[in-house]
Amino acid sequence: MGLRMRVRRPSSNSAFWLLVCGCVWVAAVTVATSDGVQTVAPTPSVPTTAPAPPQSVVVTAQSAYAGSDTCLACHSDMEATLTGSKHAQVLDKRTPAAQQNCESCHGPGQAHVDDDAKGNILKFAQASPAEASAACLNCHNGGAHGGWQGSTHEARNLTCTTCHSVHHPVSAAKQLVKNTETQLCATCHRTQVTKTERAVAHMPVREGKMSCSTCHNPHGSISNVKALRTGSSVAESCTSCHTEMRGPVLWEHTPVRENCATCHDPHGSSNDRMLAVRQPMLCQRCHIASRHPASIYDKDEITVNKSNRMFGRSCVNCHSNVHGSNHPSGQFFMR
Repeated sequence: MGLRMRVRRPSSNSAFWLLVCGCVWVAAVTVATSDGVQTVAPTPSVPTTAPAPPQSVVVTAQSAYAGSDTCLACHSDMEATLTGSKHAQVLDKRTPAAQQNCESCHGPGQAHVDDDAKGNILKFAQASPAEASAACLNCHNGGAHGGWQGSTHEARNLTCTTCHSVHHPVSAAKQLVKNTETQLCATCHRTQVTKTERAVAHMPVREGKMSCSTCHNPHGSISNVKALRTGSSVAESCTSCHTEMRGPVLWEHTPVRENCATCHDPHGSSNDRMLAVRQPMLCQRCHIASRHPASIYDKDEITVNKSNRMFGRSCVNCHSNVHGSNHPSGQFFMR
C-alpha cells in the first residue's frame, strides 16, 4: 500500500509575509555597491563631502601677486639687468621668469604696492642672512648647493648675495660681485690667495686653468670640513689630479697617506715643490733620532762643516721614493 504525501498550500497570510521578506531583501541588495562591499547610506544631517573653501580665500591668494608689469612700473631699470641671464629664461620652467618673475624671489608684491611705506616685500640688502639665503635655496637646494646649510660660510652669516648679484653682477660667469673668482675669495681668504702669487705656486692657478672652486666647494661639503669638492680628505682631493701618487704601494710613507699638506702647501710656498718647510728641516720635523746622527742640519752645517746634506735636494737625493716604494727592499724609500 503506497504512502500518500500531503502537500500543504500556504495560506494567504503566509504569502503576505513572504512578499514582505522579499522586498526587504531587494532593498538590501540595492544598498550594496557594484564591487560587493556594502555601504551605509549617509543621513541627511551629515554632509558627504567637505565643504568647498570660501570664494574670498581663493581671490585673496590670487590677488597677492601684483605681476611683473606692476613691478617694472617703478623698477624699470631692473629689467635690463636680467636680460640674457639664466634667471630670465622663460622657456626653462625652473627659472623665475617662467613662474612669477620678480615675485618668485621677492615674494608677493601686492601688499608692497598698497603700502605707502613700501614695505611688505623681501629686500635682500636689508634681510637677515637666513632670510636672504632661504629665498635662493627655494630653487638652488641640490647638487653643489646641497651642503650649504651647516657649512662654514653659512655659520659665518654669509649669504648668497655676499658673493653673487642677480641684478648687478661684475663677472658674467656665475654672476659674481668681483671680476674673477680669485679676487672674490681674496676679500676674506687673503693669506691663501697671497700664497698663490709666490715664486713656487700652483702653476695652473696663475694661468687661469684652476681656481679656488677647483678644489673647494664654497657652498659647503657634506663629507668633510675643508669644503673639498672631491673626496673626504685632503689626500683624496690631491690624488684626484696627481694620480701617480695614489698607489697602492708596497712600502707606504705614513704622512703621505694621511695628508699631503703635511709636507706641501697646496696654495703655494717659497720652497721648492711647494714644501711647507725647506729641506732638510722638513724631514727632520719627524726624523730626528734614527739612522743618521740626531743633529739639526742648520746654521754651521752649511757654512763651517759643509755638510752635503744641506745642498741640492738634501734627503731626497738618496730617498727619492718618498711618496712610497714598490720595490721589495724599498722600506727606506731609496731610488
